[in-house]
Amino acid sequence: MLRAGIVGLPNVGKSTLFNAVTQTRKAMAANYRFCTIEPNTGVVTVPDPRLEVLAKMSGSQKSIAAVFEFVDIAGLVKGASKGEGLGNQFLGHIREVDALIQVVRCFENANIEHVMDTVDPVRDIEIINTELVLADLESVEKRKAKAQKAAKSGDKKSIAEVELLDKLEFHLNTGKTVVTLDLSPEEQVTVKTFFLLTSKPTLFACNVAEEDLARADGNKYVRQVRDYVKEHHDTGAVVVSAEIESELVTLSEEERKEYLAGLGVTDTGAGQLIREAYDLLGLRTYLTTGEKETRAWTIHAGDKAPTAAGVIHSDFEKSFISAECVSYDDLVAAGSFAKARELGKLRTEGKEYIVQDGDVIEFKTFL
Repeated sequence: MLRAGIVGLPNVGKSTLFNAVTQTRKAMAANYRFCTIEPNTGVVTVPDPRLEVLAKMSGSQKSIAAVFEFVDIAGLVKGASKGEGLGNQFLGHIREVDALIQVVRCFENANIEHVMDTVDPVRDIEIINTELVLADLESVEKRKAKAQKAAKSGDKKSIAEVELLDKLEFHLNTGKTVVTLDLSPEEQVTVKTFFLLTSKPTLFACNVAEEDLARADGNKYVRQVRDYVKEHHDTGAVVVSAEIESELVTLSEEERKEYLAGLGVTDTGAGQLIREAYDLLGLRTYLTTGEKETRAWTIHAGDKAPTAAGVIHSDFEKSFISAECVSYDDLVAAGSFAKARELGKLRTEGKEYIVQDGDVIEFKTFL
């Protein structure tokens, strides 16, 4: 199962947010530095309103959402690449996840300590990125030294690796992350084997105070983060209130709706955070539905029909014949599979079909 790691400076709301999105109390959330030491792992359910619609259409007994893992990682401080704070542990734990969610504090509160004493989310982002870049530079330099020795013998693979490492080293020395470097498909494959920290896709989470969630566009810190990450990381920023999320964990669905209505919002941002993290990991969802259950199945972007069938059962991939597919939107518009077939919306696809997010599928196999 792919994992997204929640990172950030101490006391920015990482553990509170982790507890909220995983619907647990596994991670300690306290007003002091390094209250998280060992990473906490929790399974996150991906919000998907399509399940309820299909379940009702099919008269399903139950519905099952897609899931993936979130990891709450210890807070990082300046100097982590040299072992400051919990630096070595922090960096090691980052290597083990597939994508990063960097939480940045976008609220003022004199009662909650800030490791840098003042609130400045762009500075906080740069502190973390600098430490990750420095750690990657060290890794690249060590690997380059070994590759250069092998390249002296004329080994073509080592020569090509040295050239790639030169490119990485130059880019990192400008303070930029590897994920922002323009690489060929072949180079991207090679870079994955280097396990560099800044090669991981990253999403930024702006943690705002309860009263700011409904008017996040007016929060100067949120605006700063959005502008910065768009220019320097070519990625997005999600607004979320860990404070609100921690309150909602204990409430019923009806109480949650009332609480949010009182704040003037319908969503806390956690659902969007989960969905965007899921997409960031390169994950997509196809659906199956029937009287027994309606279910969301997780695949990787670009997976073909036999691979998607194998997610249900490995034997289905081996014995794949075809897939009867209809897009969720077409199926709902038609109102039933029979009507979708009549309208020509239900398609029979073969082994080369690339499954799309939202496809509703029934597989035909030899079994």
